Amino acid sequence: MLSTGLFSGLATPAFAAAEYDVVVVGSGAAGMTAALRAAKRGLSTVVIEKAPTFGGSAARSGAGVWIPNNQVILAAGVPDSPAKAAAYLSAVVGGDVPAARQNAFLSNGPAMISFVVGNSPLRFRWMEGYSDYYPELYGGMPNGRSIEPAMLDGNLLGAELARLNPSYIPVPAGLVIYSAEYKWLNIAAVNARGVAVAAEAAARGVAASLAGQVPLTMGQALAGGLRAGLAAANVPVLLNTPLVDLAVESGRVVGVVATQNGTNTTIRARRGVVVAAGGFERNAGMRAEFQAQPIGTSWTVGARENTGDGIEAGEEIGAALALMDDSWWGPAIPLPDQAYFCLAERTLPGSIMVNQAGQRFVNEAAPYSDVVHVMYERNAVSPHIPAWMIVDQNYRNRYLFRDIAPLLPFPDSWYDSGAVFKASTIQGLAAKIGVPGAALASTVSRFNGFALRGRDADFGRGDSAYDHYFTDPGVIPNSCLAALWLPPFYAFKIVPGDLGTKGGMVTDASARVLRANGAVIPGLYAAGNSSAAVMGHSYTGSGATLGPAMTFGYVAANHIADNPPA
Repeated sequence: MLSTGLFSGLATPAFAAAEYDVVVVGSGAAGMTAALRAAKRGLSTVVIEKAPTFGGSAARSGAGVWIPNNQVILAAGVPDSPAKAAAYLSAVVGGDVPAARQNAFLSNGPAMISFVVGNSPLRFRWMEGYSDYYPELYGGMPNGRSIEPAMLDGNLLGAELARLNPSYIPVPAGLVIYSAEYKWLNIAAVNARGVAVAAEAAARGVAASLAGQVPLTMGQALAGGLRAGLAAANVPVLLNTPLVDLAVESGRVVGVVATQNGTNTTIRARRGVVVAAGGFERNAGMRAEFQAQPIGTSWTVGARENTGDGIEAGEEIGAALALMDDSWWGPAIPLPDQAYFCLAERTLPGSIMVNQAGQRFVNEAAPYSDVVHVMYERNAVSPHIPAWMIVDQNYRNRYLFRDIAPLLPFPDSWYDSGAVFKASTIQGLAAKIGVPGAALASTVSRFNGFALRGRDADFGRGDSAYDHYFTDPGVIPNSCLAALWLPPFYAFKIVPGDLGTKGGMVTDASARVLRANGAVIPGLYAAGNSSAAVMGHSYTGSGATLGPAMTFGYVAANHIADNPPA
């Protein structure tokens, strides 16, 4: 166990040396895993980070990690196997990603988890019940494969705790909440298990307080635990140190040019550079160049420093790019403070999504990336962006919405910004959001009939086990479906949000960056959202971003250690 005084007196260092074996760009989950593995393989390693904080998008996340056959789920009795995982991943990803990369992810993921557990204070819990996103496919797991970090005491980080990138939505003070509990807290007003889970979260908070702990969960625990592991391995993390360029000699990447305190300095890498600097979700120019319109840099929940620096640096020296048109999409509400990524809200019974013609167009409970793919596909023909999520007062009386408890009013700023509208009738609501009143009324009426019968004949909402994860088991005959009948009615603007972009440098099974002709760029590796996703255009389950990111960071470090330059 790491000591509480691990970081005592440690400030973010200046350039501690001009040369290391490995330079890692980015302090998210991919970068810190790569750096930790490289250090434990005996390589001198440094992490440079553009932001004044460490953790990147991982620290902001729910920190689900999708790794089939890992030690945590096998110990919990999950009936996984390599054959099931391979069949499922292949079915989801299809031909978008070479089989060798898929196999590299599956074969190295479990070892990566075991390594992280053995070399950091991180421990993991199975997210029991969080279904794979396509559980009906062969090898899919209706009860889920995802894991998340157990609670971590922030005291382990010492002064570095203040430099941990904040979470996307902070956990309420006094509670210790896990990502897998979110579904129950949403329905705590109407569900006994939800009440019990809320009580457990409060009890854990009290226990942590009495023990003098600073409890961290979800992305805060993941990033904090990896950072503590780096400190124990004596790996410096240089904050406020953006990448400027990759240093190349005789066709080989030999280091990076980075800025600190207004000065550009070359940090040489004797063995390799791992680019794990995140995606380009905050770069308006890159999004306009590669992605469909409309698109917005304010609709993402990715870290604000993710402007594609690593991807652009790689492209400049000949790296091939792929999947640049895609992202880890999800329906989002453009609230005035920040976009809100909708998980449970569009799945809970008593909600529908409609286009600008007032018609449903998708299974609202489908995997979030699929919903946005449909929005863009349909928007090319007729207006589907923004779409609108419609709910009634019965829905508001029963369920948490973001962090607003049932029955409580939404902030005035939500209405003032045009993100939310309210009216006493469906026709009145339609007028406020600019959709045909008769069409919206007809859509609601048809959906209400489906809810009463328990079957969505138009889009199959509730047909998949995944559809029922964020629902209300007290609603019958289909926990996904409830009629909209009690005024007032609410409409939420829905735009294509994301957790980050999915495209980046093309890599091989060893995480080496490739040119368009398939040749390796010596000395250059990429992981996380700086690389083209091993998930292709799809998404296997919760944590299919972080699981591969950490795994390919681990793979990159192993390849560097095993293959010294000639």
